[in-house]
Order: sequence, then structure tokens, then C-alpha cells
Amino acid sequence: MPARTPAARLLIPALAGGAVAVVAAGAGTLAAALLASDASPFAVVGAALIDLAPPWAKDAAIALFGTNDKAALLTGVAIVLLVIAGAAGVLESRRPPWGQVVFWVLGGVGVLAAVTRANASMLAFAPSAIAAVAGVLVLRLLVRRLAAVDAGPSAADGPDEPDVAASTSASGPPAARQVPDAAGTRTPEATAVDRRRFLAWAGGATAVGLIAAWGGYAMQAGSRAVTAVREAITLPRPTSAASVPQGAELGIDGLAPVITPNAEFYRIDTALVVPSVEPADWSLRIHGDVEREVVLTWDELLALPLAESVTTLACVSNEVGGGLIGNAVWLGYPIRELLAQAAPGADADMVLSRSIDGFTASTPLEVLQDDAREAILAVGMNGEPLPPEHGFPVRMVVPGLYGYVSATKWVTELEVTRFDAASAYWTDRGWSDHGPIKLSSRIDVPRSGQPLSAGPVVVAGVAWHQHVGVAAVDVQVDDGPWRPATRATAISDDTWVQWRFEWDAAAGSHSLRVRATGADGEVQTSRQQGVVPDGATGLHERTVTVS
Repeated sequence: MPARTPAARLLIPALAGGAVAVVAAGAGTLAAALLASDASPFAVVGAALIDLAPPWAKDAAIALFGTNDKAALLTGVAIVLLVIAGAAGVLESRRPPWGQVVFWVLGGVGVLAAVTRANASMLAFAPSAIAAVAGVLVLRLLVRRLAAVDAGPSAADGPDEPDVAASTSASGPPAARQVPDAAGTRTPEATAVDRRRFLAWAGGATAVGLIAAWGGYAMQAGSRAVTAVREAITLPRPTSAASVPQGAELGIDGLAPVITPNAEFYRIDTALVVPSVEPADWSLRIHGDVEREVVLTWDELLALPLAESVTTLACVSNEVGGGLIGNAVWLGYPIRELLAQAAPGADADMVLSRSIDGFTASTPLEVLQDDAREAILAVGMNGEPLPPEHGFPVRMVVPGLYGYVSATKWVTELEVTRFDAASAYWTDRGWSDHGPIKLSSRIDVPRSGQPLSAGPVVVAGVAWHQHVGVAAVDVQVDDGPWRPATRATAISDDTWVQWRFEWDAAAGSHSLRVRATGADGEVQTSRQQGVVPDGATGLHERTVTVS
């Protein structure tokens, strides 16, 4: 038999390893759907990577992929897994059982990541363990089939007997079956048959893995049930409805709407798999440095007088001019009223909120107790129950603070404590523990690369300074003087405001800059700072070409 080329010696067992990876992933996904929906191997390993990632890696991911950062992470995990699995296939074909050891180690990593997650179930270990077992068994099977390609028919099918039976073709006489010669050397035809058999086994294993993965995804019964419950919910009529003044919307094409639709609202969080929380199973516990613990159920929350408020939320990872900001009409109940029932201790200065998936945020107690600030437990967003990815059934909405210290989704606990006694998820990773949103502004139109003609051009965008308000917006063309823009009517000090500027554009390349002034007299700084540790600063600038 002609020897396989060096490339083939690597490629074929690597393909076997890749097929095994698909089988293992499919088995783990299916097992998660059946046993522990929050412990899919991909999800728990990806979540562990998020937890271990330094702030610069998180910022780089958001800068590169925006709200697609989770899809990018899962894709990266899949690629790395395929590479490792391919190497394991080569290793198993040359130095067994070390390829199997690689899959055992991968399974162990998944088990460790699963059992150390917050609120891990008793069966959290099972999906990764099952994935490892499936991977090892299929790897052994495929490597044995691969050995048959090199070692002869006895390796897989037993000794061949001379066979004079014929296969009849329409165009000629019967053709004798190819067999090893007297010296035992296999003919190329026999080798090709075994190679096709091996590829058929590898392809079949891949197909089984894909079917198992699809089945596991389709069997997420818990998620479907929660979705059905959410769609059946009719939210209570608000005791006071939010109103958006007519003058709040300028109606300029390309300008962000003053109320951000739910489907367009940014999403940045640490949950690779959106938690599925049955409202009937949800409760909020307020504890810690309090005179009395308070436990609130879903039905009890809906029975309270819920009110609407309009609040702009912003992510601390939002670069100057970025899109990680949105404005919505929220329905909820003031957190200060619940804290009043719990009666925080005199020394307390922070509330550590916890999500069902283990995320924590540190919010200044005085902010949550502020009578003039609509810090709420929200159940509704723009007239409907919270979307699952935005915290269904209940989340926090706190005006004036970046989301990483205030806007906890899927919230289940409020622990009254102190900043010097406890820390939160992102503050443990080098971020500021208070996180007030900074005065900022953005140019939406004209868009970058938009063709412009000399003459009147509308420049427009949004500005914000939550819980303070925006008093003025100015625009600078090239290095000219700052000139005032026209502001729309603000909904409140807790929301962004649209603005527009009429520019008599001359032909050529121009730089447009915007700055805002807060109602407290603060002027937006031109000093450039990155998002770490407490939000970006600088002036948004856009270069346009006028013909």
C-alpha cells in the first residue's frame, strides 16, 4: 500500500478529532437540555472565560464586536475546541491514549466551570461529564477505524478469504474483488474502500453530533415555558403614566429616536445564556444591615402601585460617540419604598444587588433612597413585560449611574452593606465602585461617508447628563467658534435630549464636533479618557466631505 503523505497523516486524524468535538458538544448540549439547562458546556466555559478575563479584554471585545460580543466569544470557544480536538485526534493516532486524556481534561474543565457557577444545580456537572464520555468513546472508535486504513482488513473486518464472486456490470464481464497479495500487501482499491468507510464513520459521527446539538437547543422547554408565560402576562395599569412631550422628537432621518425600541436597545451583560426565570418562582430578598428582612414575590410586586418613568441607561463601556446607550419607558416600583420597610442600619452606605446568575452590582444607598430619583424595580419596558434579554421578570433601573453599578437584570437580592465591607463583580476587576454617568453628547447625522452637497446641512444628535439635565449643546466646525445648537424638549433630567444645528456647508473636508453643558454649569470636557475605570470622556468628532 502506498504510504500516506505527511499532510494526510495529520489531516485525517485531525478530521477525526474535529468530528469527535462535534459529537461531544452535541451530547453536552442535549444533556443540558434534559438535566441542567444552565450548564451547557459551551455556556459554562464561556461564562468562566468572561469571569476570568481582565478589563482590557472585555473592553476590546465590546469595541470590536459591540453587542455581538457573546456570539464572538462562543465562536472563538468553538474554534479553539476544534483545534484542540484536531490535535487530540493526531495524538491518539500516534500516542494512545493521550488523545483520550485531552478529552477527559476538556470535560473536567467544563465540570469545574459548571459546579463553581452561582446557583449551580446538583446535576450541573452532568452535561460536561457526558460530553467527555461521548468524546472519548467516539475518538476510540474513529481511531480504530483509521488504523484499519493502514493496518489492513484484519484490523477492522477480520481476515479476507479469496473471493471469486463477481459483480456484474452492464458494460463488461464480472470484475474480481481485489484482495491482498501473497505477501499480505493491500491493494490501492482495498485501501480506498477502508478510507471511504472511515470517512463515512467520521461524517456520520459529525451528523449525529449536529442532530444532538439541534435537539438540545430545540428542547429548551424551560425557556419556551417562560416565553409563553411572559407573552400571557398583562401588566397592571400604571398609577401614573409617563408622557413624552411633542417637542421631544425632532423627526430627523438618521437621528436616534427619543424612545429606543426594545429590539434596538443595547445589551451588555455577563450572561452567555439568558436566564429563564418563572415569575411564579421569582422573589426578591432584602437583607444585610437592616432591622427586618423583606421578601417580595412576583404577585406581591404586581399588586403594588406601579408607575411609569422614562430613564436613559448607559454602559460604562460606551466610547465617546458610541451606541451603548438607550432610553425607554419603564414600569416599576420605587426601591426606596422597599428599603424603608427593611430600615437600613445607620452605618450602611451601599446596596449589593445580585442577579440569579451570580452577577453583582454596588449601588450607593443614598441614590436608591433619593426621593427625587426614580430608582425602581422594573417589570415593564416600553409598554410590555421586560424582554428576557433585558431582565425578565424583574430588573433594576437607576437614573444617573452606569449600568454596571445599578441596572442589575434578573435581580433576586438586595444586600444592604458598606463599600468597605463588600465589592461587586466589576469593581473586583478594577472599575470604580460608584459609576456616575458623565456628561456627554453624540453626533448622529450626517453619517460618516454620507455624501453632502454645499449649502444647508442639518447636523443632529443627542446629549445627556442624567439626573442633572442638559442646559446647552454647541457645535464646532473645523477650528471655528462654538455655536449653539437647538435642543428639543427634554422629557426629564433623567433622559437624553435631541439637538439640531443648521450648517451652511462649503465644499471640502470638514470636522464637526459637539459638546454639551449641564444644568449645573459643567461643560463637557475635551480631555480624552478611555472607558476604564469609570467611563470615557472627550468630544465626539465626525469628519465629512462636502462636494
